[in-house]
Amino acid sequence: MKNNSLKKEDISKALQGKLGFSLNFSKKIIDDLLLIFSEIIKYEKLVIKKIGTIKTLNKKSRLGRNPKTKEPYIISERKSLSYTPSKILKDQLDNL
Repeated sequence: MKNNSLKKEDISKALQGKLGFSLNFSKKIIDDLLLIFSEIIKYEKLVIKKIGTIKTLNKKSRLGRNPKTKEPYIISERKSLSYTPSKILKDQLDNL
């Protein structure tokens, strides 16, 4: 890979090369998998064995400040994602 970003296209091509599926079928698999993941994350945490846990955090509104002008403003309530890598993945990264 040239840079640190990974695109669905890259995953589809890797799947095509490994398993011999057509590129369109590989793209469909990746799209369906991501759709399933996003549906699960909406309602509960997603635990993927040997990879990690993704969960939704509800952040409350709070007072923020523009760093340039020091002008205060309200940061609205929002949802955010949190990822915690599994111990197995951490150990694998430590042994590289």
